[in-house]
Amino acid sequence: MRSAPHILVVNGTKVRRPVFIVGAPHSGTDLLALALKRSTGFHLTASRPEVMRVVYAFARKPAMATDRERGAARVLRDALAESWRMSPDSCTACSAECRSLGSFPGPGPCVQATDVDRFADASPDLLYSADVLLDAFPDAQLIQVIRDGRDVVAEMLADERCLTWFKPGFTNLDEVFPNPFLGVEDHTDLARWPKAAAAVKCALRWRGSIRLSARLRAQIPAEQLFTVRYEDLVSGPSAVAPRMSAFLDAPISKIALSGLVPSRGRKAEQSSIGIWRHRLTDRQAQQVERIAARELTRLGYPISATKPA
Repeated sequence: MRSAPHILVVNGTKVRRPVFIVGAPHSGTDLLALALKRSTGFHLTASRPEVMRVVYAFARKPAMATDRERGAARVLRDALAESWRMSPDSCTACSAECRSLGSFPGPGPCVQATDVDRFADASPDLLYSADVLLDAFPDAQLIQVIRDGRDVVAEMLADERCLTWFKPGFTNLDEVFPNPFLGVEDHTDLARWPKAAAAVKCALRWRGSIRLSARLRAQIPAEQLFTVRYEDLVSGPSAVAPRMSAFLDAPISKIALSGLVPSRGRKAEQSSIGIWRHRLTDRQAQQVERIAARELTRLGYPISATKPA
């Protein structure tokens, strides 16, 4: 049962139907965040330190997020309220990622309070706090982005920040098992982990995020959860815009979404689809497909086992 509605006011505006963009690492959440950040009436933040501290606490120790007596919803709501606050120096605490979304050099606020109707957040790994978000904001709307797990793994392997979570000093399997954040769900996964290659560990994380997304789809009403495929977003953004606008009941211009692609060139952006064929070795591709075959197949990503020459 969800918590009773809580009235939150930020800079004189009631927070109604806040939007949260969720997905696996490198699934494309940053592209939708960019579009929403530049849409009229929205104030979107990402990677604010006060939010990230809470997000990773809940992601790495899920028991903290499910303990309502400790006020998990209140803690996350307060962190988001602070991140959404607009003042002359509010953007000085923003991460480089958040600043880049709006192309604002700072240090002033990226948006004026009088121009804001809706609030949003697209912090990394927000997916693992989805239940807490819905406790904190029962009317929240979630947008989840799905991408071919092999492409996700290829991107993760090139991202040192993603790989850091696999280092012994960061892994907490001795404290938390099953471990949704690492995608370790049973004793087979646990036994595999110590000697597993990085591609296997990335595949487990992607598989875990997809299973979590599937549970969200089964639990959340359609009016509160919208799913976008990365491949659709980059190959046909003008078709995504009206669907997204209808879901949010707010205008998201085709120009805002289409503008994501030309910044790097249509040809270059489309080449991000299927990058695993060039970046993963045959062995790595086989490892990912072996770990996540069911999820890849269910989502319509054909299993190929080996890369074409």
